[in-house]
Amino acid sequence: MADAHKVKHDYHLVDPSPWPLVGSISALILAIGAIGWMHKSYAAAPLVFAAGVIGVLYTMIGWWRDVINEAEHKGNHTRVVQLHHRYGMILFIASEVMFFVAWFWAYFNVALFPGDANQFARHDLVGGIWPPKGIETFDPWHLPLLNTLILLTSGTTVTWAHHALLEGDRNGLKNGLWLTIVLGVLFTCVQAYEYSHAAFAFKGNIYGATFFMATGFHGAHVIIGTLFLTVCLIRAYAGHFTPKQHLGFEFAAWYWHFVDVVWIFLFACIYVWGYGGPVAGGGH
Repeated sequence: MADAHKVKHDYHLVDPSPWPLVGSISALILAIGAIGWMHKSYAAAPLVFAAGVIGVLYTMIGWWRDVINEAEHKGNHTRVVQLHHRYGMILFIASEVMFFVAWFWAYFNVALFPGDANQFARHDLVGGIWPPKGIETFDPWHLPLLNTLILLTSGTTVTWAHHALLEGDRNGLKNGLWLTIVLGVLFTCVQAYEYSHAAFAFKGNIYGATFFMATGFHGAHVIIGTLFLTVCLIRAYAGHFTPKQHLGFEFAAWYWHFVDVVWIFLFACIYVWGYGGPVAGGGH
């Protein structure tokens, strides 16, 4: 009888779960609250939004807890299942790449053709030059360079943590994760400070819109990646992850390296190539 429920194949037949239904309802409540709050449609909109956020967070915690139990205690993550999870993560990161391609496309579409004869409104908005006249861009060799060094260093520390895990060095895993998380928080703080001193706003000009959408979404991904690694650190202290089975940490490391690469492109294209000098007034 002890072997009655033993897995006899390489595939994971998922047990019935409430989380897809709970998550979709919570997301709907969140969206209704957010839309109502932005349009000031009804007084209770902030409370509806807060309820949706709580529901989404509850879903995330419960669903991920179940996945951890499937991996750590039930033995459902066989080699075949792990391979398929890797395929899924690769496709997810590929979709994130295309997400950022859209923001780079929006930026370069204007930056390369600021005086496009077929776009009269564009010429009026940017004055036929890039950066637009009157826009004082950030000095790339100040805070942006500092953040680049911080993020590249964090890529090194997460790689150290990964190799420590593969070698069975639990202390190295924890120390590497701690350093990576601290560097991720530091990056976010520096970017928040940079935003607070921006000489341009999100609204009112196309430069601010493209700049804040591209760098802001990257910043959001840094925060998500930092939370991802924090969960891995908690799991490391709980004794999870082995040299042969550590998908949760491996995917967090992949995601963090993706964030690093996107920042390198942002730094090179928007900060360096798009730098307009102390007072932006000339095109590139």
